[in-house]
Amino acid sequence: MPAQLPSPVPAAEYETCPVTEVLRRVGDKWTLVVLVLLGRRPYRFNELHRAIEGISQRMLTRTLRTLEQDGLVDREVHPTVPPGVEYRLSPLGTSLLGPLSALADWATTHHDEIAAARARGGQ
Repeated sequence: MPAQLPSPVPAAEYETCPVTEVLRRVGDKWTLVVLVLLGRRPYRFNELHRAIEGISQRMLTRTLRTLEQDGLVDREVHPTVPPGVEYRLSPLGTSLLGPLSALADWATTHHDEIAAARARGGQ
């Protein structure tokens, strides 16, 4: 059953909605690809940087820090010289892969319909 929304939806309620927060996080430019890659296996920073064409080191650092703050990514520092840092999905991050996969399947299935609607001007 879909969630019940008040009408009109209060702006403050929309801004603090947990669904809005998650969609903003996974909808930013780099988060989804980072999550998918880390869902395959752990990566060291430079290895992950090489795996994502076009992302700057600064943006990858910001994305990983944000995902770590959200509890979706775990960071492990290895006592080597220089210190090696490895990133992997946390159990919480791993639990997000199923819903993201379902959304990706839906988007792939309906891509042509969406493109056709856009071409018609959304009518």
